[in-house]
Amino acid sequence: MSRGRGGGRGEGVRGAAAGGRRRDGDRGAATVWTAFAVCALCVVFGAVLALGQAVAVRHRAGGAADLAALAAADRVLWGEQVACAAAGRVAAAQGAELVECGVAGAEAEVTTRVVRGLWAPAVRARAGPAAPAPHPRVPHPPAPHPQTPQPPEAHRPAPHSLVSHPPTPQPPVPRGGVR
Repeated sequence: MSRGRGGGRGEGVRGAAAGGRRRDGDRGAATVWTAFAVCALCVVFGAVLALGQAVAVRHRAGGAADLAALAAADRVLWGEQVACAAAGRVAAAQGAELVECGVAGAEAEVTTRVVRGLWAPAVRARAGPAAPAPHPRVPHPPAPHPQTPQPPEAHRPAPHSLVSHPPTPQPPVPRGGVR
């Protein structure tokens, strides 16, 4: 007994007229789409890893440049050659190479490069003594206007002191109020 189209155990089989072969054209399409999705995810994952490596190499070069500039600034009083030699030692200890080094006055400026894989960023840093702090402004009280009358000395409030004065006695108020 046949249950109609697509029902029963023989789904996809059209009987002896079809030679026992399946005629479903979409069979296996999900496998192809899954393979494409996996490949696309692998490409995205690889791009994220490459970007992460580039950022990490840039940060390493920046740290090496900062430390090398500080080392050079520490030795700037001994001359440019000694300062740059110290910067080169510090950069090498950080896994970087010293590309450029210069001293101008009390400041040192260095450029370092870190090479990792495809990435080779060069970072410049400068170090030297801190600028002197500006003197804080002390606000002065405004000068009195020459035409403004000044109160006499007796009416000026007394400066605050730590000595306590007894309160001034007030006349008693009658209980029924003032009449």
